Order: sequence, then C-alpha cells, then structure tokens
Amino acid sequence: MEFLVKSANPQSLKTATLVLTVGEGRKLGNNAKAIDESCGGALSQILKRGDITGKPGQTLLLHNLANLKAERVLLLGSGKGELSDRQLRKMATSLLGALKGLGGSDALIAMDDLKVKGRTAYGRTRLLVETLAAGDYRFDRFKSEKSESRALKKITLLTSKADLPASERACHEAVAIAAGMALTRDLGNLPPNLCHPSYLADEARALAKAHKNLKVDVLDEKKLRELGMGSFLAVAQGSEQPPRLIVLNYQGAEKTQKPHVLVGKGITFDTGGISLKPGLNMDEMKYDMCGAASVFGVFQAVLQLQLPINLVGLLACAENMPSGRATRPGDIVTSMSGQTIEILNTDAEGRLVLCDTLTYAERFKPQSVIDIATLTGACIVALGSNVSGLMGNNETLIKQLLKAGETADDRAWQLPLFDEYQEQLDSPFADIANIGGPKAGTITAGCFLSRFAKQYHWAHLDIAGTAWISGGKDKGGTGRPVPMLTQYLLDRCKA
Repeated sequence: MEFLVKSANPQSLKTATLVLTVGEGRKLGNNAKAIDESCGGALSQILKRGDITGKPGQTLLLHNLANLKAERVLLLGSGKGELSDRQLRKMATSLLGALKGLGGSDALIAMDDLKVKGRTAYGRTRLLVETLAAGDYRFDRFKSEKSESRALKKITLLTSKADLPASERACHEAVAIAAGMALTRDLGNLPPNLCHPSYLADEARALAKAHKNLKVDVLDEKKLRELGMGSFLAVAQGSEQPPRLIVLNYQGAEKTQKPHVLVGKGITFDTGGISLKPGLNMDEMKYDMCGAASVFGVFQAVLQLQLPINLVGLLACAENMPSGRATRPGDIVTSMSGQTIEILNTDAEGRLVLCDTLTYAERFKPQSVIDIATLTGACIVALGSNVSGLMGNNETLIKQLLKAGETADDRAWQLPLFDEYQEQLDSPFADIANIGGPKAGTITAGCFLSRFAKQYHWAHLDIAGTAWISGGKDKGGTGRPVPMLTQYLLDRCKA
C-alpha cells in the first residue's frame, strides 16, 4: 500500500473514493460542508434521513454526487469532539475494512477535520498511517490458494497547507515503521521448521547486502564456546539446530558516537526443554523469538529512514529442545561474566541466552542497552496483552522509553526492581538460580538480567503479552514493540 500526503481542494481531485468525516449529531466537517454546498445540499439531505449518526467508525457509501470528480463518497463517523488514540485506531480499522470492499485503486481521506486528544497533525498522521498499514498486512506464504489481490493500492491524506510539512514527515516515518512491523510479523509467523537460528543469520546477511552501512557478524557455536558463553550454550545443547549470536552494526553517525544496543531474545522454538511445557498451544512457542524479530524490524525502519545514529543489534538465537544431551534441572553452568548459574527450570531459558549476550554488549561501550524478550507468562498475568513490562537500572532511560511508548501508542508499564526481589534468586550451590519461585516472576526475571547489565544504562522489555495474538482467526504476530523502539531512536536523534 502506498501512502501520500497532499494539500488540495478535495472537490478538484479525481479519485475512486473520497472519504469525508461526519461528527456525532450528524455534523459535517469543514471539507464535507464545502462538498455539500457544491452538491446542492445533497449530504445534508442524506444526514437528515438518519442513515449515519457520526459515531466513530460508522460508514455510509454514496454514489453519483454532482460536481465531484470522485467516483464515490464514503462518509466516515468521527465521533464527538476529540478522539482518543483507541477511537482513532478503531475508526481507521473500520475505514480500511470499508475501502477493501470497494472497487478502485485509490482513496482520498480528508483528515484535517479529525481532532485527536493530545496529538498534533504529526501525531495524528503517524497513528493513522501506521494503523492503516498494519491493517493491510497479510501472511499467506504457505497457503495453496493465495488471498485475492486487492484493488486498493494507494491512500492519499488531505491536510491543510500549514500542517503539510509535519504530516509529510509523519507519513514518511510511519511507512518505515510499518515496514519494520511487517518484517517482525513475517519472521514471527514463519513455522519453526523453517525459521531456526541459521535462517535468521541468513536473513541478517541479506539485510546487510541490501544496505552498505549495515554490517553483520554471525558467531557460531565454536565462537560462543571460545567466549565462555556457557549459559547461552546450555540452552541450545539439546537441539539439532546450532545456536547463533547475530551481530548487526548500523553506522549512521560519526564513529566517535557511542551506539545504542538492542538485544533480542531469539528462541526460535521453546518446548521448555526437560521442563517440558504442556502440549496445548505449544505451537505458539514459535513466537518466542519475537524479541529478535522486533530488533530486525527496528533495523528495517532505521535503515529505511537512514537515521543519523549508531545502532547495534545482538540477536541471541537458539532452539530449546529435550534430548539426551539437553540441560537438566539442577545443572550448574558458568556464564561469560564468570557468574555461575544453577538451572532449576530449563523453561526459564530466555534469561540464560540473554545474560551472556548482555555481557557481550559491554564491548560496544554503549549509550544504552535495551533487551526485548517474550520472557515470562507472569507478565501476561500482571499486565495482560495491552502493555509491555518495563524494568531497568536507569530512571532517565526508563522515562525515555515510557515517553516513546506514549508517543507511538505502543505503551509499557514500569515494574520495580527492588533489592528485596534479588534474594529470591539465591542458590545454595551457585552464585545465582535461574528462577525465583512463583512470586513476582516477571520482576525476578528482570532481577536476574540486571546482574549482567551493571556496566551501562540498561532497560528490559518483557513483551510476552504484546508480541503476538493467541488463537482464533486473528492469531499472529503484532509487530510490537517496533513503534516504541523506533520512536525512542527518533527521539535520540533530536536530543
């Protein structure tokens, strides 16, 4: 789908579908009023019949209006007063559903009448384009019968001259973020027999081949052993698929500028290992690599925008399987940092690959390190599927991420990392246990990681509830938290 922004009189533009807003109480927006006058009051007469009341997302299709170059007009309910972000998203989703059912390859949306609480023209446009682009996503690679090709190929947003520069920038950034989200969703939705650590390494190499300012290094099992990553290797040793630590290095600024580092959990399938998971919905454990997939997505957006920033991605990729070689509960391993870990539960494997990767991140002397992981089911219990869990060792970094999440409408919620929780990880046999018991599971997982992230400003995003939608016809990856992380980097470019 192509998205454009223009400042023009909608009456003068030729299009398959012109979208005009109607507020609650059947109030026409400014553009709709102008069209109504040119059509001899046709819109007012239709509203008097009561076919549309103006509630957010309502639509009414009209044909054969006089003095218009548009083939048809679609009235869109825009609510009463200012819309919330959620109302705007619902309205955009309803609009896209209506447009998909029509003929014609393009549509014009007269959007300068839309008011969204707390958002400027830039914010309104960003959110609208991202929602429309996400709604256009589909994954039918493995279907024998592909989805029918859609007639709609282009959407143009009409805005005022004053808002045009900001809206154009918003559209440009939204398209890049949407591309990153689509890549993240594609990788997450792939079956695990195809999407394994070596496959992700090949995807990284392909991305680097297409962009000269991106370099990729892939660390194999031998290199991980030389580095002393005993914790990382412990997770992978039960699988026939070899582990990979994928290093993405984007140079968009001067070499002297310290990079930001994104660390992604890439467990391409998680059976739980010897601590085997229940069989119900285990197929969804292919999404346990969505942290790594989201790092891919952020890099796609950054590369498309060519942001003036230095960025490193570290993707900790392995498959967690049960076998005669698999790690056992009770095993003790030595991490790259030298700390010993008693593995009490092999299903708490994400933190085992991440801890060594966080130690590896020290060599880049980063400005910040953010790890992204589908880490704990406890996060879903605590926060549901609406927001991601957020912890860290630096309040400024935490606040920057919270703000980025609000701006991108891809929110997180901070959880505490009090010292009292650290005591739950005590082990009588090693420096640390890999689980802290049934209480505060998300927090103790963050506490575990914090012990390997003391040399830099660090934050941890638990996306177990937000990375994918379970079950039903809407099952699949969401592309989150690509909008939040890309916004965080956009903000750093402006700082």
